[in-house]
Amino acid sequence: MGVLIIVLVVLALAGLVLLAMSLRNVQQYEKGVVFRFGRLLPDIRGPGLRVIRPIGDRMQKVSVQTQVLGIPPQGSITADNVTLTVDAVVYFRVTDPVKALVNVRDYPSAVSQIAQTSLRAVIGRADLDTLLSDRDHINSELKKVMDAPTEEPWGLRIERVEIKDIALPESMMRSMSKQAEAERERRARVIAADGEFQASQRLSDAAATMADTPGALQLRLLQTVVDVSAEKNSTLVMPFPVEMLRFFERQSRETDDDTPARRSVPLPGRAAHPGDHELPEVPAIPGLVVPAAPPVPAAPPVPVAFVPPVPPVEPVGPVVPVLHLSGERVGFGGGRIGERIGAPVAGRAAVARERRDNWPTQAGPDQERDATPAAG
Repeated sequence: MGVLIIVLVVLALAGLVLLAMSLRNVQQYEKGVVFRFGRLLPDIRGPGLRVIRPIGDRMQKVSVQTQVLGIPPQGSITADNVTLTVDAVVYFRVTDPVKALVNVRDYPSAVSQIAQTSLRAVIGRADLDTLLSDRDHINSELKKVMDAPTEEPWGLRIERVEIKDIALPESMMRSMSKQAEAERERRARVIAADGEFQASQRLSDAAATMADTPGALQLRLLQTVVDVSAEKNSTLVMPFPVEMLRFFERQSRETDDDTPARRSVPLPGRAAHPGDHELPEVPAIPGLVVPAAPPVPAAPPVPVAFVPPVPPVEPVGPVVPVLHLSGERVGFGGGRIGERIGAPVAGRAAVARERRDNWPTQAGPDQERDATPAAG
């Protein structure tokens, strides 16, 4: 009886173990692929609790969620020979679990390698301006390039590819900043020139309107006076008619013409015309008398002081220096070194002593003569 109970307990435990080995829990975001003795079963298990054979069957779960894969920075050269570094991000998911398990091993790593090569290929076909300004076109082209080797053979769908950052060299960034600054300056100058052109047109229309209406200029003058007086209260503005200035100029010209010394003389080869360099006639103002300028008194004569004559200087004859050139060594006394005047030539000791005594010093002729007997 005890043996039977032991056998039943062992069988129950074995059944529980087999049942545990047969049950598999598949999540909602997963697909179960069953291999029986290494052979793929066509039936794909969905989410829930699934039963398989405890011996011989092996279930592998595949996630169908969208996965995010970052592409490491890739150095490439654009179509216009600009070196840059680009990194991107890829969004993909599994559409066929069987192909993702059977046709490719470690499909996330395979997608990463495909993304890197495709990114370098797309950047090499585009220029820098397109890469910086038209990101959508580059992203769509990159997605199209990656879909060909991944969707049909591997059962993967590339949902989205985006370029995150483009790293340019420092020299290229400085050149682009200079180009942008020059473009902004050009636009500013064009806008300023357009504004000046429109202002000149408005000023021309205003000048034409004022020319048709003589009183408009006077009103504008009064308006200017009001504006100046409002801004600077200490400034006094007095409008002065130009006709008065022309009248005084005419009077001064008539006064100059009455003086014979200041009459205008026509240039040779050119006839004098009475109307040359003259302002138009201005009607005379009655009752206006211009007083004549008073005569200038003559200056008194300046007395000149008497300067006595300088006596003449007698000419001096030319001074010719007399130089005695000789190859002999001459001392201060005028004699040769080694002999005295009226004395025989001594030996080598006397010559050496005389050379020492006759060496140039600051002594005068009297001291030289006094030193000669002592040397003898």
